[in-house]
Amino acid sequence: MAEYKLLLPSMGEGVMEATIITWLFNEGDSVKEDDSVVEIATDKVDSDVPTPVSGKIVKILKQKDEVAKVGEAIAILEIEGEGGNTAAEEVQTETPTATPDAETLKTIEQPLQVAASTEFSGDLYLSPLVKSIAQQENISEPELKTIKGSGLEGRITKEDILAYVKNRGNQLVPQAAPVQVASTPQPTASSTPASTIPVAAGDEIIPMDRMRKIIAENMVKAKQIAPHVTSFIETDVTNVVKWRNKNKAVFEKREGEKLTFMPIFVRAVVKAIQDFPMINVSVNGENIIKKKNINIGMATALPDGNLIVPVIKNADQLSLSGLAKAINDLAYRARNKKLRPDDTQGATYTISNVGSFGNLMGTPIIPQPQVAILAIGAIVKKPAVLETADGDVIAIRNLMFMSHSYDHRVVDGSLGGMMLKHVHDYLENWDLNTEI
Repeated sequence: MAEYKLLLPSMGEGVMEATIITWLFNEGDSVKEDDSVVEIATDKVDSDVPTPVSGKIVKILKQKDEVAKVGEAIAILEIEGEGGNTAAEEVQTETPTATPDAETLKTIEQPLQVAASTEFSGDLYLSPLVKSIAQQENISEPELKTIKGSGLEGRITKEDILAYVKNRGNQLVPQAAPVQVASTPQPTASSTPASTIPVAAGDEIIPMDRMRKIIAENMVKAKQIAPHVTSFIETDVTNVVKWRNKNKAVFEKREGEKLTFMPIFVRAVVKAIQDFPMINVSVNGENIIKKKNINIGMATALPDGNLIVPVIKNADQLSLSGLAKAINDLAYRARNKKLRPDDTQGATYTISNVGSFGNLMGTPIIPQPQVAILAIGAIVKKPAVLETADGDVIAIRNLMFMSHSYDHRVVDGSLGGMMLKHVHDYLENWDLNTEI
């Protein structure tokens, strides 16, 4: 028999650690290869960790609510034979903070720098967990710079910041020059004391679950950071409806996949972004970061009432068939808690289909660090005026509202409005002979 160390696997660019939610097996239980053994959570998504080997769990190293770093051992399994982990896995387990080369470090840290830029300047590299603790404890940037980090390249770890919080009252906070950050504490989902809201007899108090807290805090920050402007347009999508009706049965028979409207919407958005690339940007302090890739976030409602935004990576490089498959795969895995953390990273523009709930339109909130989001309303049959060679006529058409919210710091009405109009034009002029 041999010991095998189950490591926390890599979960995508910029994800350095995860919190243990629940162990699905106990010490002494036998597991089979590819069994999901533990549920973990990052700041983006909950997911399962499968075991790559069969064996018996002899020791659980990370308990519920504890944080593990990528490459760190979270359990020890007893397996058949004499071979345990490979040499590479042993090195990774023993030295999870080994220093990567400069190029790798740059790749890992850049997304965190951009994401945190709205609260802290770019020279502070903070994991989502550390950033969250700093915000909850109202730790300013000058204070953070006094903390000696014990992590990779001197980065502040969870243990570093918790130790600082514990001893904070005994330390003198240095008086540093003002920096360009908000002087007031950032509100969170729980910033208002519960006692300020009266609770009547018979009222039910429901604690927010972890995901709802994250959603609440992110939405508050998004509204505080970006001055929102929303434009609206009504679009005739009769050709789109006809094209889908003509192709959906053939596509399902050929591919075994449903053909929804979403691939068509994504295609139109991608083409409009290519026309107006300054929509595909992020704000980092006084700099604008123009994104090379077009990664489309797809707001997805979950069975438990929460919301998650899986990302279609490099959507501009996918055919309509490829978009349909990617969208169906992400939606299925989102609703069945099978998303990987990397599946929710890196969106540069987001689409929210409020029409799936029968809503005509909405005013969506821009997810940070993006600068725009499109809401698509329900498709409704209405009488409409059509211009023909013989004059105007009234006909029954399939009409749909779209709402485009954009960050007025960098997107003015002309850019935001023209972007929306191009999406409108691509949908209204959809070619009935488009191949799928």
